[in-house]
Amino acid sequence: MKDMAPFNFQADQNRICQSFRRGLASYHRSASVQAGIAAQLVRLLQQQGAPDRFQSVFEFGCGTGHLTHRLLESFNVSKLVLNDLVPEAAAALRPVLDRAPVKFRFKPGPVETLPLPQQLDLVVSASTVQWIQDLPGLMERLAAQLEPGGWLAVSGFGRSQFHELAALGSQAAAPSYLDAAEWPQLLPDGLTLMAIIQEPVVLEFTSAVELLKHLRLTGVNGQSRQSWNRSRLQEFETQYRSRFGRNGMLPLTYDPVLLVARKEG
Repeated sequence: MKDMAPFNFQADQNRICQSFRRGLASYHRSASVQAGIAAQLVRLLQQQGAPDRFQSVFEFGCGTGHLTHRLLESFNVSKLVLNDLVPEAAAALRPVLDRAPVKFRFKPGPVETLPLPQQLDLVVSASTVQWIQDLPGLMERLAAQLEPGGWLAVSGFGRSQFHELAALGSQAAAPSYLDAAEWPQLLPDGLTLMAIIQEPVVLEFTSAVELLKHLRLTGVNGQSRQSWNRSRLQEFETQYRSRFGRNGMLPLTYDPVLLVARKEG
């Protein structure tokens, strides 16, 4: 199941964008794990004592608005800047934003090269940082725009993400899978880690076709270059069942890592 050449930032970023663009219409209803992560990230932020009101918020990798919805439902936000790699996400966000009286701007493109908004009280992102190749560099840039006392709440995925696929030879992993224990060394000086959790979530599918359909509908396997025919699909399912099958089902492991940090003031 070899399906990826060595990581090339521009080429693979384009592939990731195309994958999420294809899955945009189905992502919101299909990405149940990501929706749960977004809700959990907001709860974690609240549990760490975040204020009820934020003046200026930046969310990158907003997608179809799972986190945006939870954020606006739980906090009073005066100004919101939203970003996603896929420009078409702006239209997908409308149902979420139409329900919330918030002043917002949408800025498409890769967050790595995006001119960041300044004087931020909160930076948030759910299920996105695993796609950032230079994650320490991005954290430095984001921290520089946070006001003293400002908050950072992000989630990515750990090294067990889709470990079943990796064990069968897939190299379509995102470039920055990091376990919870690795994050404290990654955060820049001046950011204090307040909470971090890593709790795997396992989905189960009746067949390889259903599992691959899930990956396609959510766009989460955006770097895969695999092409399928009947014999290759049958071989994949046979190997998957032999190594990981349980009670007639095929498990797929998500490995979310959520953290909240605060800038020293």
